[in-house]
Amino acid sequence: MAEPNALVASIPETVPFVGPEQLMREHGLRECLRLGANESPFGASPLAVAAMRDELARIWCYGDPQSHELREALARTHGVAMESLLVGSGIDDLMGLIVRAFTAADDAVVTTLGTYPTLEYHVVGYGSRAIAAPYRPDGRVDLDALLDLARKHEAKLLYLANPDNPSGTFATKDDVCRLIDALPAATLLMLDEAYADFIAPHDVGIDLDDRVIRLRTFSKGYGMAGARIGYAMTTPRHISALQKIRLQYGVNRIAQVGALAALRDTAFLQSVIDETARGRSDYEALASRLGIGTIPSSTNFMLFDCGTEERAHRVLAALLRRGVWIRKPGAPPLNRYIRATVGTKAMRVAFADALEAVFVEVAA
Repeated sequence: MAEPNALVASIPETVPFVGPEQLMREHGLRECLRLGANESPFGASPLAVAAMRDELARIWCYGDPQSHELREALARTHGVAMESLLVGSGIDDLMGLIVRAFTAADDAVVTTLGTYPTLEYHVVGYGSRAIAAPYRPDGRVDLDALLDLARKHEAKLLYLANPDNPSGTFATKDDVCRLIDALPAATLLMLDEAYADFIAPHDVGIDLDDRVIRLRTFSKGYGMAGARIGYAMTTPRHISALQKIRLQYGVNRIAQVGALAALRDTAFLQSVIDETARGRSDYEALASRLGIGTIPSSTNFMLFDCGTEERAHRVLAALLRRGVWIRKPGAPPLNRYIRATVGTKAMRVAFADALEAVFVEVAA
């Protein structure tokens, strides 16, 4: 009987994310208030939706394996050369390419304990080692601790989500540049900017050089999570390495067309950014009414402090019984919080009603 290789056989079965569909099946729910995955409930640009609908008749064609038109548009948007861009099927896909290309067996990869888990999923799958620094007591990413670990373990990669998921916090451009300048010569920074659309462009304009790969997505501000499309920005040297191992037809045609149209609709993106900011204010007001704390967020989600991890679990379960799906961080000090995506106005009102009722129930 054929068997997987020793590395794969040694990995315990894990499910990085339990989706709402599975939870609905398990709890007998026909629908739920979907606020757990930081998707954009404002949807995609009408221009993008129309472009994708019009392209469906050509679904029999593979997409351009070079994503040439999209890369041209991205190059103009970011002021970089096309040779500095690689399009992939979301940041998750690109993460796997980077881990595969830049680490070998038993190499160290430095990350933050409890940050976006897909990174560690790839690290384990390719046989390298994840070494994690805890969050600071205030819930922010500890850049100094990450740097210390990178030096101590001669890390090949250092992963930083900025803005961070799940905390929602943001390290300034100056702080990130200082981190890059202090990196060991052999350490590459994987800078996950999935939520950068919610930050002013001049605050995330990190120059491209051989010390950093920046990752972006159309899943958040652009509202195209289901299309699975994102891109990497770095030097042509690193792009060339990733080109060697990427799946040539891994990005579907409809996603390419939709992303290109979405880039052109800057007014729609700004409307999402503005409504998300209003939503964060609504969530702050909700927390104030409940007498609980939050962590200031630079993303399209917010953390609500439940006081203890046990209470956070109870709140999470009680909300799900009411058909409200959110998530919670798993590592301290964030494990006492619940995390909710900023929804539409109607979704925010429904969430507020449910959370207020649950807090009364949990306190009883």
